[in-house]
Amino acid sequence: MFGQNFEVIPPHYIKTIQLLSSENEFNGTPIIKLGSGFTLSFDDIRAAEEDYYYIIEHFNYDWTPSKLSKNEYLEGFDNQRIFDYTNSFNTLQSYSHYELQIPNENIRAIKESGNYMLKILNYNGDVIFSRKFIVYENLAKVPTEIRRSRDLEFVREKQVVYFIVESENLIFRNPNQTINATIIQNNDLNEAIYGLKPQYTSGNNLIYRYDQEASFWGGNEYRFFDNSDIRLASQGIDRIELGNKLYNTYLRPHQPRDQQKYRFNPDINGGFKINTQQGADPRREAEYAWIHFRLNDTKRTQGGEFHLYGRFNNYILDDNTHLVFNEASGLYETKLLLKQGFYNFKYVYLSPDGEFDTGYVSGNHDITENEYTILIYYRDIGARFDRLIGVGSANSRNIIN
Repeated sequence: MFGQNFEVIPPHYIKTIQLLSSENEFNGTPIIKLGSGFTLSFDDIRAAEEDYYYIIEHFNYDWTPSKLSKNEYLEGFDNQRIFDYTNSFNTLQSYSHYELQIPNENIRAIKESGNYMLKILNYNGDVIFSRKFIVYENLAKVPTEIRRSRDLEFVREKQVVYFIVESENLIFRNPNQTINATIIQNNDLNEAIYGLKPQYTSGNNLIYRYDQEASFWGGNEYRFFDNSDIRLASQGIDRIELGNKLYNTYLRPHQPRDQQKYRFNPDINGGFKINTQQGADPRREAEYAWIHFRLNDTKRTQGGEFHLYGRFNNYILDDNTHLVFNEASGLYETKLLLKQGFYNFKYVYLSPDGEFDTGYVSGNHDITENEYTILIYYRDIGARFDRLIGVGSANSRNIIN
């Protein structure tokens, strides 16, 4: 799976890391056109107005470091302090909210396309956390379609991505050497398919019609909760209690769906959006609350673990997302400290050998609504880095046989 899992996980006091762009409304890894920008924001719940700095690094298509020097891909200078921060207002949980715009007065432009890593450092130069972003050039078109699997064993469970790469601006010489394609489902880089080579060529068009190599489990629609009104038990919320310091939001116990028929339920494909009904500015007026998750799964874990999964923590499985069996309630439970808003999540199974299964609790369906993104990387013969020359997208709502 190449180097896609090496992002630095933030410490417990860094919360609600968001990367937003005009093309990325519900957080995740921004995929932006060369010349555009995005915003990084995060909260420090120690509320100590710490000094934070940022650096930007360039990577190849497989997330190995590229050979470019910093002045080749940045116009300006990084390793600058983040000056845009404010403290929370009228909240039970105090926090400092930080924002960073890219580009800005120090980094006037990102000069090359490709994969990037944004690292946030403390005063001592230690990396506190990191996040990826991706920059593309619009030099190729990538018409895409989603199909059902041709493997009869998985025809009702998997989705297959077919696409073509077309360009009037580039001549693809030796595409098996110069072209690499990445396919991402629902902005989840953990489950992305990397390094696909063209299966056929037709003139200057590159054709990808893989059935096994470009297939994904269909999964199921994400579950959700909305605590934008911190005092109101809305859909999916069992009850809300005010503890000694913070609100506790108890979600209704969830049942496994792996044996149920597919039911369409509109979601935002794993994303989240911060919002509050108690103030005008969610960035500094949204509360933090303990969200209690409860899963009623009678299959038990067979030596593995149940975890929460979603973009709220960059699809990371850790001790906080681990659901522990409660003998008293008969449920698998955990709680997370999350900022008010609308959240998508699902339950996944982590096996004893470290493999995780997103369909173990939720099931897999060929007609589940999923968003697919195709990234086309090009390194011409003799070039020193991978350019991202085109982006394609398709939704499985339009799946065909």
